[in-house]
Amino acid sequence: MPMPRRGDGPRQPPAVTAIGLRKSYGDKTVLDGIDLRIPAGSVFALLGPNGAGKTTTVQILSTLIAADGGQAQVAGHDVATSPAGVRAAIGVTGQFSALDDLLTAEENLILMADLLRLGKREGRSRAAELLQRFDIADVGDKRAATFSGGMRRRLDLAMTLVGDPQVIFLDEPTTGLDPRSRRTMWDTVRSLVAGGTTVFLTTQYLDEADQLADRIAVLDGGRIVAEGTPGELKAQIPGSHVLLRFTEQAEYGRAADAFPGAVRDDEDLALRVAGDGGLDALRALIDRLDAAGIRAADLSVHTPDLDDVFLALTGDGTASTGTGSPLHAKETPR
Repeated sequence: MPMPRRGDGPRQPPAVTAIGLRKSYGDKTVLDGIDLRIPAGSVFALLGPNGAGKTTTVQILSTLIAADGGQAQVAGHDVATSPAGVRAAIGVTGQFSALDDLLTAEENLILMADLLRLGKREGRSRAAELLQRFDIADVGDKRAATFSGGMRRRLDLAMTLVGDPQVIFLDEPTTGLDPRSRRTMWDTVRSLVAGGTTVFLTTQYLDEADQLADRIAVLDGGRIVAEGTPGELKAQIPGSHVLLRFTEQAEYGRAADAFPGAVRDDEDLALRVAGDGGLDALRALIDRLDAAGIRAADLSVHTPDLDDVFLALTGDGTASTGTGSPLHAKETPR
């Protein structure tokens, strides 16, 4: 019989709520009344350009700093009136690891267990369990200073889990990691959520949010400018189209006549034909080409992705994709 997830049950209260959350530093307003409601046992991603207030939001919800206005609850505890209750229910992994490089991996975990007052036997047991879970048991006796970036982040997250938190805040957890290490971290996050843990993720890697998040909110100018599932956010952005490329001028000319509403690129002999990106629309387009006896040299389908959503909502190009390259549209060859 499968074990129930901590988030199961129709009446499970939300893991995180915020109403009218505000924060200013001097005359600079960082958060201008944001609202959040995050279901238990889910991944919630907060996106935004640099300086949008993502880290400030995490700091408020994790009781590291106080809000200037509004209310927030985490795991059923008010962040202002019951900060100790919040801290007992959460784990926080920041942008930079909190490891002691002079200690071994096991010693770092035991130190965290001591700080949480788990007791000697329970602390050692928990450390051994987490070393196995994060696949670093074979280097448990090695100093953290010798670890690669990916191993350090895994150990850092393992330390966050020593107290078995209900809610985990991951503030840009994969910054600086190579693609393999990032995917390992993604698998770890998925396993946590499968066990009922709630994950609050901030990231500038848009593919990361697309891969992991059940819901995404975009923060810009101190306000939530959009919220929804990745699919819902993408659906708000127009621009789906099929790109047809030709090598022969004659074929290109005939195609331009067949699709008079298409956007022409006479230099590259390419046509951009608007559509919804669905299979039915693609099939109809191909049938139309076949009926007219037109042969395209290449066909690719473009659908809006989170890069497009981010740029449309924030007008900012400072975020990056998962590979560290500038924001770009994705085209899928067919």
